[in-house]
Amino acid sequence: MAEYALAAEPRTGSGKGVARKLRASGRMPAVVYGKGEPPCPVSLDPADLERLLHRGGAGMNTLIGLQVQGGAQETVLLKALDRDPVAGTYLHADFYRVDLERRVEVSVPVHLVGKARGVELGGIVDHPLHELEIECLPGSIPDAIEVDISELDVGESLHVRDLVLPEGVTTRTDGSLAVASVVAPAAEEVAAELPEAEAVGEVVEGAEEKTPAEGGES
Repeated sequence: MAEYALAAEPRTGSGKGVARKLRASGRMPAVVYGKGEPPCPVSLDPADLERLLHRGGAGMNTLIGLQVQGGAQETVLLKALDRDPVAGTYLHADFYRVDLERRVEVSVPVHLVGKARGVELGGIVDHPLHELEIECLPGSIPDAIEVDISELDVGESLHVRDLVLPEGVTTRTDGSLAVASVVAPAAEEVAAELPEAEAVGEVVEGAEEKTPAEGGES
């Protein structure tokens, strides 16, 4: 069952003009689809959706009980959310109807925990993979996948295949991809720490400085 409820109203009409009027009235357009049923255009209060997403903690993976006026409540996932690129306000949402008994594919964030052993030796943590594609039942979607990096030494990596996932969760991401690594400082950082003579090269002993006039008339 969905833990968070969201109210919506049926929507008639389509196009940019209708959407602008909706937003001017303090509402936003959305559509509900999935489970072999026809898409259902709706409108809702964007402030309600924003509060729900922040309260749920799982962001886009929050299971929502969508109550469309005049219909039965449906369990949905937020599949797409369009925002204004400047103001950040919500412009449009796509909701996907889910069957609680069927597995779904979603993306979840990857959080690194612990302090890598290699950091004590001057290593730097590299975190190239920030999201993981997983498959599980809707009620088992984790808020995030936590990866303990405390045993990583310089030159070592953790890959997707090394992760211990929650029960019932499988990954769709390539197992060979690195999630986190501890790398040595970049060459330019090492050079910056060297004494100036070593970084730019020492003057050869006994070499004479030439003047512009040397070897001919100026």
